[in-house]
Amino acid sequence: MAAAAAAMSRPACGVFGIAAFRMSQPRPRKSPASKTASGRAPTLYAIIFFKLGKALLLLLLALGVWKLSDRNLPGLFRQVLLFLHLDPEKQFFVDLGLRLGQISQHRLQWVAAGTAFYSLFSLAEGIGLWLRAGWAGWMAIGESCFFIPIEVYELLHRFSPTVAVVLILNVGIVWYLLANRERLFRHHH
Repeated sequence: MAAAAAAMSRPACGVFGIAAFRMSQPRPRKSPASKTASGRAPTLYAIIFFKLGKALLLLLLALGVWKLSDRNLPGLFRQVLLFLHLDPEKQFFVDLGLRLGQISQHRLQWVAAGTAFYSLFSLAEGIGLWLRAGWAGWMAIGESCFFIPIEVYELLHRFSPTVAVVLILNVGIVWYLLANRERLFRHHH
């Protein structure tokens, strides 16, 4: 009886009456603790962009190395130097050309294959992070942690601003993903 009285007190809006009534009701607020993995995470998006960009660049590098594997590298190097209007007879370029001549086609193909594999690793990592998969978070943490000791070693033996920036980025990625893994990734319990 009370439901019928409440229905009569509301204005009749036809089919849209129910929707209008529902839209006028206040939505319950979500507590910060109940944030799901679909929340905004601009830092994660930056990491995803970095991983996918790295995957694309590495794949292009692998294709380039693969295409060079059957070419005369010293002759190609000389052509590039002439195109850039550099003297190919300078001792530095002569030594570099000789070293390029020592690289075998087989070794270049292995380098191309390894680079292609690493690009696929980065691609899987980026897509997994985009889908907010927990395994991708651990994969990104593991990869970044792997390179931190190498970068520290490089900095201790010869300082490079580029290596310092990469080290800071890797430490930041590890810290961010570890600190926010519960919020960022779907967990299947």
